[in-house]
Amino acid sequence: MAVKRRIITLADLPECAEGGEFRVPYDAVLTPLARDEAARRGWRVREVPEGEAAPPPNPARTIALGADHGGFAMKQYLKPLLERMGFAVKDFGVYEEKTADYPDQAAAVARAVAGGEAGFGIIIDGAGIGSCMVANKIPGVRAALCYDKATARNSREHNNANVLTLGGQLIPFELAAEIAAVWLNTSFAGGRHQKRVEKIDALDK
Repeated sequence: MAVKRRIITLADLPECAEGGEFRVPYDAVLTPLARDEAARRGWRVREVPEGEAAPPPNPARTIALGADHGGFAMKQYLKPLLERMGFAVKDFGVYEEKTADYPDQAAAVARAVAGGEAGFGIIIDGAGIGSCMVANKIPGVRAALCYDKATARNSREHNNANVLTLGGQLIPFELAAEIAAVWLNTSFAGGRHQKRVEKIDALDK
């Protein structure tokens, strides 16, 4: 049986490394961005037993990312950008541009967010509509389809959205990156919006 190896991303790098050494578990895999950044800081990467390695990613700084075939190219484009923003990224597929059913990836991402495995989710299909419908079927998820920076900001500030869906065939990749950045950097405003979000969440019960 194959053993799943831990993926260490840019978000997993600590502020400093004791003695200029970054300790990782045996057989761990560093993403190219993480390895390049460790080298830039002058750190030596050393494999050690699990208990002596760096701590696992903080769920609050983790993004669950998924796409069907219609969103695959955009997913691949956004993934390194999200890592550069300091997030750990858990990729739920698809892993090639081959026909897939969007409910599978959308549900997997939504469950990761609802279960506390990730603080945020981003799902991409051709239009972003179907994935939004699927994600909102999972209790604890507030998914928003955003198509510009204004809708991204509103969905976080007013609705406390925890999953973003994008139309991989409808918006330019550069705009998708801007939408994701605004969405991730906008905080929930609370106040008068709090009771409305509580009413949304009450529908899960």
